[in-house]
Parts: sequence; C-alpha cells; structure tokens
Amino acid sequence: MYLAIAGNIGSGKSTLTALLAEAFGLRPVYEAVSENPYLEDFYRDMGAYAFHSQVFFLARRLRQHLLEVNGRTRVVQDRTVYEDAFVFAQHLYREGYLSERDWRTYLDLFHGVAPALRKPDLLLYLRASLPTLRARIEKRGRPFERAIPDRYLLGLNALYEELIAGWDLSPVQVVEADRLDFVEREEDRQALLETLRPWVKP
Repeated sequence: MYLAIAGNIGSGKSTLTALLAEAFGLRPVYEAVSENPYLEDFYRDMGAYAFHSQVFFLARRLRQHLLEVNGRTRVVQDRTVYEDAFVFAQHLYREGYLSERDWRTYLDLFHGVAPALRKPDLLLYLRASLPTLRARIEKRGRPFERAIPDRYLLGLNALYEELIAGWDLSPVQVVEADRLDFVEREEDRQALLETLRPWVKP
C-alpha cells in the first residue's frame, strides 16, 4: 500500500501523515521543508530563487521516492513529486517567476525520472480554502510562511484543482479540510480513519 497525501501549504498533510502512519502501520515519508537551503530566500524573492528552490525539492523528492517509497511495502507520503511539478513549479512558471528556459529544463528533469517512480494506490487530497490555510499556517508559526501572499496560495489551490481533475494514476479520495478538522477534533479523525480503512488493509 502506497498512500499519497496531497494538499496546499497548511492543509494538514504532515499531521495526517503521522496519524495514518500510526493508525495503519505505514512508514511515514515527510516533505524536506526544513532542509531546503533556498526556502527563506525564495519567499523573500521568488523570481531570484524559484528555480533553485524547485530543483532542490525535485531532487530531494526523487531520491526520497526511489529510496523510501519504491522499496517499501506500506508507506504514506507527505506530498508527491507530481505536486512539485504540476502545482508548485507550474504556478511559478505561469506567474513569471520561472523563465521558459528554466521551466523546460525542470520538466526535462522530471520526465526523465518519472517512469521509474511507483504510482500511488490511493491519492488523498486535502481541499482547504484560504481562511483554513491561513489559520493553520499561523498556528504552525513558521515566520517565512506567514509572509506568503494570498495570491500565491490561491494560485496553488487553483492548480491543485486542475491536477485532481485530470489525475489518472490512481483513485482519489477528497477530504474537505474546511469541514473535517482531523487536526483538532477526535470525532473527525475517527470518521476519516473509518473512511480509509477499506483502502488500507493490514
């Protein structure tokens, strides 16, 4: 079982990854946010550091996927390489922070390795509105995330909806994170676990 969790910044992916790993005996694979040496610079000047930051995330995610996802029987992953490419990098390209040359180079890197990657058995998409994302970002308390413009988060949300609408690599389960608060409410956590139990068999 390879369960992948998709969602915007602040949607609750890391919390849900830990919850599902414990509940179903899955190995958690987390996003390497704190390891990205370009991230704070990127949020300060997206145009100057977009390519550097995205290539770092791509390289780290590909290595993570090949070593920790491909070779594991039961795993849950916090964000996928497909989101890196078709949500985050594509958004930067559309907004003009990635040049045409850098975008094409990035896609060449992605498509060169993508065929070797294991596909999810289920994609769990956390759909969250801007107020929910803002509240969770504030609670998490990372200073560089608090400065993220609303326009950036909304642009990512729009691309997430495009990604999910065209997703054909696996079944998709959408979690309405505005309504289902698995972070704070025990009854919501249990309801979500019961929904997923048929998918994540022992």
